[in-house]
Amino acid sequence: MTTPRRLLTTTDLALIAAFAALVTACALLPAIEVAGPVPITLQTFGVLLSGAVLGARRGFLAVLLYLVLGAAGLPIFAGGGSGLATFTGPSGGYLISFPFVAGLVGLLVSAAGALLPRRGPSVLFSATGAPLIFVAAMVGVALNHAAGIAGLHLRADLSWRAAWNIDKVFWLGDTFKAIAVGVVAAAVHRAFPALLRARPSRRTEAGAASLSA
Repeated sequence: MTTPRRLLTTTDLALIAAFAALVTACALLPAIEVAGPVPITLQTFGVLLSGAVLGARRGFLAVLLYLVLGAAGLPIFAGGGSGLATFTGPSGGYLISFPFVAGLVGLLVSAAGALLPRRGPSVLFSATGAPLIFVAAMVGVALNHAAGIAGLHLRADLSWRAAWNIDKVFWLGDTFKAIAVGVVAAAVHRAFPALLRARPSRRTEAGAASLSA
């Protein structure tokens, strides 16, 4: 008999809420205005870190919670923006991609622990952890930028080339954010090595299955 899908625990919910608050704080820090309709903020750092620290599921939900609260009217988007209209503006592509970026980074970081079979998840807690997490974060950055360029093309009535010319300004800053995410997330996983291993073990699941049979 199959076991029921694991529900979110109180700890999971607390982490999701905490990282939604972290993304909010990053978004509300003063932005750097550049040429074009999209400012530079630390929002992306919070999104990437959510996935890198919490993993795919909780990272996705933390950033989704942030977007839901902003869509409901709380002024927590960059520049104090809020509401559903924000998603149809020039930066809408970047915003909409955020939960998927966090989920993808979380998935890659979780998989990185199995990249070296002899070392297993401990690879995330070693000196090689930060570079691996940086690579995962950069994949997330690429997804975010792809969605952002599509949003600029569709919502700001720009050609693909013009949208890319606006977007390319953000790559250097986001690369530094990904480096910071690698360093911070590796340190967090060294301090809390079970953070990405919150799921029950196979033996525990088997025991639960036998009890529910």
